[in-house]
Amino acid sequence: MKIAVISLTENGRKLSEKIVGCEIENLIFTRYSFEKYSDENAVSFGSLKTLVGEIFGTHDALIFISSCGIAVRMIAPCVKSKRTDPAVLVLDEQGKFIVSLLSGHIGGANALTYKIAEVIESVPVVTTATDISGKFSPDSFAKANGLHIREFDAAKETAARIVNGEKIGFYSEYKYINKPNEFFDESRDEIGICISSDINKNPFKKTLHLVPKNIIVGVGCRKNIDEKIFWEFMLKKLDEFKIPIFRVSEIHSIDLKKNEKAIAAFAEKYKIPLKFYTNEELMNVRGEFSSSEFVMKTTGADNVCERSALAGGGKLLVPKQTENGVTFAAAETDIIIDFERDIL
Repeated sequence: MKIAVISLTENGRKLSEKIVGCEIENLIFTRYSFEKYSDENAVSFGSLKTLVGEIFGTHDALIFISSCGIAVRMIAPCVKSKRTDPAVLVLDEQGKFIVSLLSGHIGGANALTYKIAEVIESVPVVTTATDISGKFSPDSFAKANGLHIREFDAAKETAARIVNGEKIGFYSEYKYINKPNEFFDESRDEIGICISSDINKNPFKKTLHLVPKNIIVGVGCRKNIDEKIFWEFMLKKLDEFKIPIFRVSEIHSIDLKKNEKAIAAFAEKYKIPLKFYTNEELMNVRGEFSSSEFVMKTTGADNVCERSALAGGGKLLVPKQTENGVTFAAAETDIIIDFERDIL
């Protein structure tokens, strides 16, 4: 999780150092300090408005060490949707209170608030109804388990019903553990959650589809491939094999392709993490692959797309596809839905 810590004063700068110094697992901090109160380990800025405009869409979370009013005014022009907005937290410069301000569930602001409050001994301030009542939240549950929310109106309604003490239905094609039975009644058919790869499956009169993001795409391509050719081939193959782009959790390839602009641009456009492997790592992946002597001589691996797709585990869903110097393969990873899994 890529996090910007923004401070405006000397006390705020010192507090930002304390936050970053905690080195919380899976959190990557960058400190941004107002130029009058900056230091050699922070990125100095002169205009807060300009800074927020530049980094709002490039970070998973923004932590303002300021008043809530300042944070609200700065993010207001940037806020678009709970689906895409980063988490926004506000911390007073004495470190007494930390407030989850924006994107509490999907963006992970609530979970991040609790995490940071714990390590710097602040008081967490979270105002979302499901959290303060200790109830199940479809948004947080989906985020923690890598599930794509198809219908936000249904997510809102299911959360509201749970907060009001009602039960909802539940259906899953995948193994699950730790289901809180006080929130679910599997015989209820009016409204419920459906966890399935089939977005057209409707086990309830009103269905909230939560679709697993468990497809890993392996790619290969000739050097300096044209971006248009790469993108068109990728989207065509995803469509051909009925894989919605939101189901792709990662794109894998060989480390020789780390600087391939077409791959990087595609991943950035659709916000899909990239992972690269050495030829030795790919050759150690077990399975039956369509080998190529030319690819072996060029890369040191006899197959890049299939091996990289399976490097993350799972089973091969789409075997090697080739066109115009691009190769594509897809694997589906096994998942277990855990109702007690944390976001962070």
